[in-house]
Amino acid sequence: MRLFDWLRCGLVGLAAFSGSAPALAEFRIEDVPLVTSVPPSQLKTNTILFSDRSGGKSTEAETGLIRFEDWARENPQQKQFLSLFPDYAEPTIKVSVHGIVKPYTEKLHIYVAEARFLTGKAASAIDLTRYTNLDVIEKIDPSIKHRIITADQARPNTDPKSAHNRNPNRRWCEAPQSICIESRYPLEGKLPTGVRLANKLEEGGKKISEFMEFQSEIRVLPSQDIDQAGLAKLTGLNAPISGVLEQTIFDVNQVMQFGKLLAILQAHPADSGKTVATVFMVLGVETDVLQQKKEFANVPVLRNLIPAQVLMGKSSFNSGNSISAGLPSYVRNRIRAIAELF
Repeated sequence: MRLFDWLRCGLVGLAAFSGSAPALAEFRIEDVPLVTSVPPSQLKTNTILFSDRSGGKSTEAETGLIRFEDWARENPQQKQFLSLFPDYAEPTIKVSVHGIVKPYTEKLHIYVAEARFLTGKAASAIDLTRYTNLDVIEKIDPSIKHRIITADQARPNTDPKSAHNRNPNRRWCEAPQSICIESRYPLEGKLPTGVRLANKLEEGGKKISEFMEFQSEIRVLPSQDIDQAGLAKLTGLNAPISGVLEQTIFDVNQVMQFGKLLAILQAHPADSGKTVATVFMVLGVETDVLQQKKEFANVPVLRNLIPAQVLMGKSSFNSGNSISAGLPSYVRNRIRAIAELF
């Protein structure tokens, strides 16, 4: 009964700085098996190459997701740069079973999306610091409300229950050229009605919220923190990296453990007036969310709320082109918005 929490929490990796901004150019999405294998010479103007399947043998056909341990083994470069932090592991949390507190490993499934597109600007002309400005963030998607938070308000830094999401190398919200925000988004379309119905059927259990709430850090990586060789291997493009924009979702209230967006700008090898942008988005979803089927299937009005179906935008409860549309549509629209803004 927690799918709505997943929708309000898990589909957020690009929401803080993309949203529904008016198009400055017409971009179309072209699905490809593996974005990072496409060289710049094959990129077309106003075309975004996109893939949201890992392509590995362990990817599950129903959802396109991959188990965390399989992802870490098959894609070590992605795991290093796209996890909450490089040494991140599935968290061990404490749960109460019949009044006895026991440790429990929260198993995760990983959603991976990657995109590549050209910008008609030289790398030096793209100012990534504009995306660490609250005024710009708020104008991009007015439906999502943000507020600035400090390091002491970042829950993993201070809350023992969120300690597994603490960055071992530094405190969240203390990086240079960064902004930390707490964001709130009300679900749209049919989903609020589904939330209310699910809450009525789940008497005595934890109520599902009609809002998406999360905390994240958005930062521009300083040049000294850019791993030129490692990130070039991640993008599959041997060209200088001119800038990196990173959004790290380090706290959500349910269902998802973390999220990471990484936008990497590289000089076009054959045209100094153009930049190649490669964007990755990773979400760590709690596996038990995907395993919840019977409780929905046994209630006729909720049969279309099976988590995997709504997650992939295959439910009658999906609508619009934002978060409520489901993961594939939402992420495509957000990446298109980033391309237009660049």
